[in-house]
Amino acid sequence: MSEDKIELYRTGVTKFTRQEYDAALVDLHRAIELDPEFGDAHQAIAHVYEKLEKFDEALEAAKKAVACNPDDALAHTSLSMCFQRKGMIPEAEAAMAQAALLHPQD
Repeated sequence: MSEDKIELYRTGVTKFTRQEYDAALVDLHRAIELDPEFGDAHQAIAHVYEKLEKFDEALEAAKKAVACNPDDALAHTSLSMCFQRKGMIPEAEAAMAQAALLHPQD
């Protein structure tokens, strides 16, 4: 297994697109072990857990993604999605509003 966080992230995302969710999680979690502040990997983990309908885990990963990348509109959008899946609508709307502030439409 690679010890390069970027390579692990890439292979994890590739496995995600192939719907190999468990294998994707292995690579993505290893990337996080190498760099706990790797926000993109946390965000990818959130998407994997969402597909597996593990919404508590997805929400926790999305929160970590935002904590690592507070200025990333996509991280806030992912967090909003996770809040929605948990039925936490006010929180989802707040996260989406933050995403809109970070990436206003022309």
